[in-house]
Amino acid sequence: MTALAFAILLLTACAGYAFNRRAAMALQTNGVRLHSIPWFHGLFSGLTILIPVLVLVLAWLVFQSPLIDRAVMAGLPDAETSGLASGERQLLLAEIKSIAGGRVFGQPEAWKLAAAERMTFLQQAATLGMVVFTLAGSGALLLHARRKVSPDFRARQGAERLVQGLMIFCSVVAIFTTIGIIAALLFETIKFFRMVPLTDFLFGVNWEPQIPIREDQVAAEGAFGWIPVILGTLVITVVALIVAIPVGLISAIYLNEFAPRPVRQAAKPLLEILAGVPTVVYGFFAILVVAPAIRSAGQSIGLDVAPNTALAAGGVMGIMLIPFISSFADDAMSAVPHALRDGALALGATRAEMMLGVVFPSAIPGIVGGVLLAVSRAIGETMIVVMAAGLIASLTLNPLDSVTTVTVQIVTLLIGDTSFDNPKTLAAFALGMMLFLVTLAINVFALRIVRKYREAYD
Repeated sequence: MTALAFAILLLTACAGYAFNRRAAMALQTNGVRLHSIPWFHGLFSGLTILIPVLVLVLAWLVFQSPLIDRAVMAGLPDAETSGLASGERQLLLAEIKSIAGGRVFGQPEAWKLAAAERMTFLQQAATLGMVVFTLAGSGALLLHARRKVSPDFRARQGAERLVQGLMIFCSVVAIFTTIGIIAALLFETIKFFRMVPLTDFLFGVNWEPQIPIREDQVAAEGAFGWIPVILGTLVITVVALIVAIPVGLISAIYLNEFAPRPVRQAAKPLLEILAGVPTVVYGFFAILVVAPAIRSAGQSIGLDVAPNTALAAGGVMGIMLIPFISSFADDAMSAVPHALRDGALALGATRAEMMLGVVFPSAIPGIVGGVLLAVSRAIGETMIVVMAAGLIASLTLNPLDSVTTVTVQIVTLLIGDTSFDNPKTLAAFALGMMLFLVTLAINVFALRIVRKYREAYD
């Protein structure tokens, strides 16, 4: 039924476009001078139908399920729901949804069957109402737009206002989505710091998030010092950048200035293929090829190398980051005005001196942007370090040891049936907030560098 609603909306919008365009062309054929060409009359009608109804249908789909869930839970017997905690109510709602979907296990109580039937009825009624609303709203807007066709109607301005409103709406959605993500992180982080002191988290050197969930459970007391976790993240990131930055920049310089055209046309697409390789493939390559090779090489010269070493994870991550740095650097150097190149060559500079002394410094803003993207990608990478690095936080700067990262710990803490009211789970949000602040600091630092060099070379 949802697909039917979208099909009705699309067909009505296309019909509105065709009707208004035909009507405007008929007026033009009869010698009437129109303010806007017929195409804009059709576009105005299609957008008038499509945008408002589409926004309302999407809002309907977003709020339909929560409202139905609330109505079903409100209709349950008080004797069965009184005294239930929030987690128990969620489990009960999940069971009712399972019964409504036809997945019945055992013999449910009669009141659960009745609740499932009511949920099914409400879902069908809401979907049917959405289809009826789409049909009625689209038809009404079609008639409204059809009446607008006249010689003096400014159809182009009307269509441009609708498009501008759509762009503003999308921008507002993006802004509020960002605000919502930050608010969710901040709210859960505050809950975490009510249970764990801020000083213990910021300055603690032990990370042991395993804590007892029940009174009779044997577990550690828990330690939530994030220094080993962020240190492991920095070690792997530095190793990745040591591999990616020189190779990426040198390859960009060669392909931009010194490579013959056939070599550039063949090498640049092959280099960028690395950006499309799934990270799980890099993880397999790191754990099956790179890590054993590093361990064998270390043993041959008497070095103790961990099975899951940061050097393997960082090195493979650096290979993954090469296309980002190379592409950004190449595009930045290509954007440098040819007058600077010609002037340097005219003054007697060699091609190497021209590239390193004129073009490369002028392209610093774009190059810094590429490096920044690589740093953000390295800090946020999960799959490679999950497979090739370790899960235990170690306070070490040795890349041959096993370390863990912030993203790995976030994934580890959120896996399982642990509730969201204990420090073990809430620690994931605290790590996410700190990772957000670190990334923000990197962005601010890079922005200042870009502005400084842009003022010098503009």
